[in-house]
Amino acid sequence: MDSVVVVIVLFAVFLAAQSIKIVPQQNAWVIERLGKYNGTLEPGLNIIIPFLDRVAYKHRLTEFPIDIAPQVCITRDNTQVQVDGVLYYQVTDASRASYGTSNYLAAITMLAQTALRSECGKRDLDKLLEDRDAINRTVVFALDEASPNWGVKVLRYEIKDITPPQQVLASMQKQITAEREKRALIAQSEGKKQEEINLAEGLMTASIRESEGTRQAAINNAQGEAEAIMLVAKATAESIRMVGEALHSEGGMTAANLKVAERFVDAFGNIAKQGNTMILPGNAADIAGMVATAMQVVKKS
Repeated sequence: MDSVVVVIVLFAVFLAAQSIKIVPQQNAWVIERLGKYNGTLEPGLNIIIPFLDRVAYKHRLTEFPIDIAPQVCITRDNTQVQVDGVLYYQVTDASRASYGTSNYLAAITMLAQTALRSECGKRDLDKLLEDRDAINRTVVFALDEASPNWGVKVLRYEIKDITPPQQVLASMQKQITAEREKRALIAQSEGKKQEEINLAEGLMTASIRESEGTRQAAINNAQGEAEAIMLVAKATAESIRMVGEALHSEGGMTAANLKVAERFVDAFGNIAKQGNTMILPGNAADIAGMVATAMQVVKKS
């Protein structure tokens, strides 16, 4: 009797273990009942019927990367290049991932390679190296059209390497070197041109400043001479004015007569000092008459 109870207890434990299924987070288990799809177990505690239900497929719903093996592609200019990449996918429908295709990984891999070869054939090598982002988007678009039937969502595709043949790489390196040398020569010529322009502008500026300095100096000299002449003229006019006022004042004429006589005497006395020849007036004794004549001129003035 005790052994029967033990067997019943063990059988009950076995049934409970077969009936209770705990699905981890980000997982989906496909259940078949008598060989037919019955449902998908969500994460958490689930109950199934032992012996009738079984877990046929287990899928993880997280994002997975998959390497796309390198393949040889021919560009539009008939250049063979080796291209490899990485693809990121996620299972979105566990039932379709189980029954939509026999191997969804192989399906999306081969479709990605086919789409990549097609895009490479539409471009020349130079364009192929430049259009990585456009090629990636095109491959993802092609996969998105087919992958929903497989229960898979292709999130993105990235080209890792594009490797041309060694001869093409050598030619590209020569082209790059030539282009850099060309840029260096252009930069050098531009620098020399700018240097010559700067020197010419410097000489022009120096000439302009020198001419401006000469012009300003001439203007200053002319202004100085004009001011000097004006000062002399003003001084002469002032002296003449003062002499006139003195002549019209009391005793002015007497002083003028005395000054004229004094100058005449001094001039007559210096005649012999001008040279070996003495020049005398016709009537040297009539000095008083000559002084009187000079005073008449002063009075008339």
